[in-house]
Amino acid sequence: MEKITAIIPTFNEEVNIKTAIESCLFADEIIVVDSFSTDKTLEIARSYPQVTVLEHEYVYSAAQKNWTIPQAKHDWIFLLDADESTDEKLIKEIKDTVANPQHVAYWIGRQNYFMDQKLNHVWSGDAVIRLFRKSKCKYEDKHVHAEILADGSIGRLKQKLGHDTYKGKGLTAHLKKADRYSTWAALDRVNKIKKVTAYHLVVKPFFGFLKRYILHKGILDGKAGFIISCMGAWNVFIRNVKVWRMHNGEKFKTDL
Repeated sequence: MEKITAIIPTFNEEVNIKTAIESCLFADEIIVVDSFSTDKTLEIARSYPQVTVLEHEYVYSAAQKNWTIPQAKHDWIFLLDADESTDEKLIKEIKDTVANPQHVAYWIGRQNYFMDQKLNHVWSGDAVIRLFRKSKCKYEDKHVHAEILADGSIGRLKQKLGHDTYKGKGLTAHLKKADRYSTWAALDRVNKIKKVTAYHLVVKPFFGFLKRYILHKGILDGKAGFIISCMGAWNVFIRNVKVWRMHNGEKFKTDL
């Protein structure tokens, strides 16, 4: 079987880093690429002899990952965000897949949790490409929600990652992250949207809410589903407000 390098990008992830590293102990190499954390993230990561710690200034997610991937020793990359985790079934499927690969990259679904609640409906279709050959793949150059560009076919694993974007951080941290992501999303769109209109500020946020709450059945996830739907609508709204302000020369910070 070919060997695997696991990569975990981090910044102030002392709450999650232990679980993330232990989710990757099956790999032949583990790289934690850190953006100069000020908490105990690096101390915890360095306590694992299997882990190589790299430090690199964070500009945006895709840039950080594309900087790290070429430094991996092995062609197969398993990339795990610090707020994600594996289980024994997923680990077995990853090993079996790499032992007999049919594609150059693989989508992996995510079982999401939010505000201490398992989400059974909203975000149920969430999936990311996290297992791939570095010789055939790289991240597209986008500020936010960049996906893998693959030179070859892409498959899909059956098992899912655990994903809890809220755990241990609380509402304030979540809102700060959303603000940062909306700025990056605005930067990706500022040259594509020529004029911000009522369509961008009213129609798109409204239908963004309906999409999550009704079509994706967020209504069945109770308070968490309603909050996620409202935040999704707000993120679309404030993203487009930022595009409008960028058109008028206003600058926004994108640091962590």
